[in-house]
Amino acid sequence: MVIKLFDRHSIFICACILAGVIAVTMLINIAHSRPGEQPVSSTQENSAPTAASVPASVGAAVPASSNEMRAVWVPYMNLNMSGEEDKSEKAFQKKFDAIVAGAKQYGMNTLIVQVRPFGDALYKSAYFPWSHLVGGTQGVNPGYDPLAYMVTATHKAGLKLHAWVNPLRIQVSGTPSILAQGNLYNTWKSDASKAGWVVDSNGGKYYNPAYAQVRKLIADGAKEIAQNYDVDGIQFDDYFYPTQDGAFDKSAYDAYCASASKNGTPLSLLEWRCGNVNAMVSQVYSEVKSVKPNLPFGIAPQGNVQNDKNMGADVASWCSARGYVDYICPQLYVNFENPVLPFDTAAQSWRKLVVNTNVKFYLGLAVYKSGSDADSGTWKKSNNILAQQVEVGRKSSCDGFMFYSWDYLNNAQTKEEVQNVMKVLNS
Repeated sequence: MVIKLFDRHSIFICACILAGVIAVTMLINIAHSRPGEQPVSSTQENSAPTAASVPASVGAAVPASSNEMRAVWVPYMNLNMSGEEDKSEKAFQKKFDAIVAGAKQYGMNTLIVQVRPFGDALYKSAYFPWSHLVGGTQGVNPGYDPLAYMVTATHKAGLKLHAWVNPLRIQVSGTPSILAQGNLYNTWKSDASKAGWVVDSNGGKYYNPAYAQVRKLIADGAKEIAQNYDVDGIQFDDYFYPTQDGAFDKSAYDAYCASASKNGTPLSLLEWRCGNVNAMVSQVYSEVKSVKPNLPFGIAPQGNVQNDKNMGADVASWCSARGYVDYICPQLYVNFENPVLPFDTAAQSWRKLVVNTNVKFYLGLAVYKSGSDADSGTWKKSNNILAQQVEVGRKSSCDGFMFYSWDYLNNAQTKEEVQNVMKVLNS
């Protein structure tokens, strides 16, 4: 059963809104959002900024607002206890305490902590099994509640915590290696009437948002976090449909087309997928607000708008219409020398896209690229690229910044870059 959210006229309008941004961004393929899993060079060149690395838009500094977001993403790898000899509650607390102390030292005021990376949970859930990251094996209770402690420790340090959720991913490249017996993938896959609710694709396993029951699961899961934990926000990352291949959801789309053809012309596959994701996002927003009306729900999409659309992420609607998100944080993991989409151009494009004044606009910055050989070595030409990006963001009236990620914030490769951006953040 599929909800058709938009008629063809509405889709055409959304397409027009996207067209301007897509024309600029479609040629660039920004690296996927969570590059902490990719090898990055540990070498560093402490060279002075070159003229080419400094954009014309950077002039007199703009001071920070008193409520500027300064967040750092804490991916699941930084919380992983499965390979530790000591998997105790105290060991986990010690690991997280070091992250909190470091984040505060580096001038952050918010942690974006990944608490549901693989259809599992680093907290007690009625819907998802315990994560192997804390229990060793998925479904095994670690004997304590990691999220409860993380919220307490973060607040004690005077920081905020947003719970970061990957909504659709269940397993990727054999991680986690074992799915709990009660994992809904196993339950639904063994039931012929529900088999399409989960999908095997390119070595991964995913929930299929084409089905209302799946969308309800994701919304209920977000509501559960809001209801049971004193988090300061909930965030989805940029993983929605994992492929453009029509085989992923062929049965569901064929059923939709057969039904829609009786009364009109069916949406294209891409339009239909955007409708499914929009339905899911809207439902999550409503469920979170039903529990805590003032709790922010946000999304951190890829910086490339066309890539977002190809994944079913209708970012133009999220940034313009009510009832989707409270904030948007595009991952602009490019620098000023990008030949197709320089950072300042990208920031301005997204700024124009966010037309709903109730939607806060943050910029996701690539700490992990600092001092590395990424992008043809252009990140090695200067040690104050991030500082310049903060200045551009402030001139664009953005509401703050999120840095990827914790382990690169505290890394020899990025040391000078981080020191320089801290000077600007604190100015």
